[in-house]
Amino acid sequence: MKLFASLFLVALSAAAQGPKQSAIAGPWVGYATVHGQTVPVRLEIGGRANDLQAALLNGPERSPASSVTLVGNHLLVRFNYFARTLDATIQDGRLTGTFGTIATRYPVSLKFNGSAWTFAKADGPAIPGDWEVEVKSSKGESAWQLRIEPSAQSNEMKAVIQRIDGDTGSLYGNWDGHGYVIGHFTAAGPALYSVIPQTDGTLLVSNMLRADVNEQQNLVARRPAQARAASLPGMTDPTQQTTVKDPSARFAFSFPDLSGKVVSNTDPQFDGKVVIVAIGGSWCPNCHDEAPMLESLYKQFHSQGLEVVNLSFEEADQLKDPTRLRAFIEKYGLTYTVLVAGETEQLNEKIPQGVNLNCWPTSFFLGRDGRVREVHAGFAGPANPPAHEALMKETTELVQKLIAEPVPTQTASR
Repeated sequence: MKLFASLFLVALSAAAQGPKQSAIAGPWVGYATVHGQTVPVRLEIGGRANDLQAALLNGPERSPASSVTLVGNHLLVRFNYFARTLDATIQDGRLTGTFGTIATRYPVSLKFNGSAWTFAKADGPAIPGDWEVEVKSSKGESAWQLRIEPSAQSNEMKAVIQRIDGDTGSLYGNWDGHGYVIGHFTAAGPALYSVIPQTDGTLLVSNMLRADVNEQQNLVARRPAQARAASLPGMTDPTQQTTVKDPSARFAFSFPDLSGKVVSNTDPQFDGKVVIVAIGGSWCPNCHDEAPMLESLYKQFHSQGLEVVNLSFEEADQLKDPTRLRAFIEKYGLTYTVLVAGETEQLNEKIPQGVNLNCWPTSFFLGRDGRVREVHAGFAGPANPPAHEALMKETTELVQKLIAEPVPTQTASR
């Protein structure tokens, strides 16, 4: 099955002999093969052989490379902030190789194209707006939000799926004659969904990259009014997903930073401060979305008594040498405290005060007395502008409210 056959039309009529090493700058287009499916890939290379830059393109969005090296016809493009690389050979105007991590790699085949991107016009049914996708999630949620809109940059359709732990990122695609096939290929990795309109006004939504073909397939999406009429529960409130065992107890943490220095909630820097304790990991795309907001809040309110602490859970190999976490910190210019908390499987062991703590990221908001005042599961990123803007506003107002509270005159026993 040739998916995305009509997703986009690009002029692939480069000269028979492809660009030489000194002239590979320009767009490269093609596909990656993921779980038997083809996912469109758009790579842009700029600069000259000794000073190359690159970025994966997703609609108007860019995933910039950390570094690009070209030795002979061997191209190595690194995305250090996700510990992923594109390792390829360029010959006769074709780029052939693999993309991914040390553990998981996908075949990639691209062709040089000296012209701009052009896209086929969508001619399928109009389905813009908000939808609710009925699910039975292991995290306990009953519905996702599917938001669909025309792309402002092309004739593609843009969509995003908001789950309790965060959104999918922007998904772009078009009508293939049977349904819409939407996806992306970014530094965070690939995504691919089918959205098929039904005669009863619903949509069938399937995640096409699940290794288990029976998982997350043929999910029914309804308009919110249809879902309420069918007595279906809506989306889970992110502030109700996770709680704490004892709200009267101070939230405790004690983990090393990247230099090995142990930082604890009992340290003087946290006395009488409002603290955001953000649970995440540098592998987590939604944690990448959250980091700029946390940094912005830290810069805005640190002088008024705000501290931000990121408790990062990583894979075993990254704990030995946390290069990705360092790149994550560098990419977003993080100046707040980042601690290495352990492996992802140790989440509930290392954060025993959490109840139903199962989303990446999850942020605990502590008042000046060190006690949890609110917990927020997941993150709505820039791919979902209305939800993202609402979350930014709500979080800012919460921080302002907590900062306005008086500093305890006597520090309770820690």
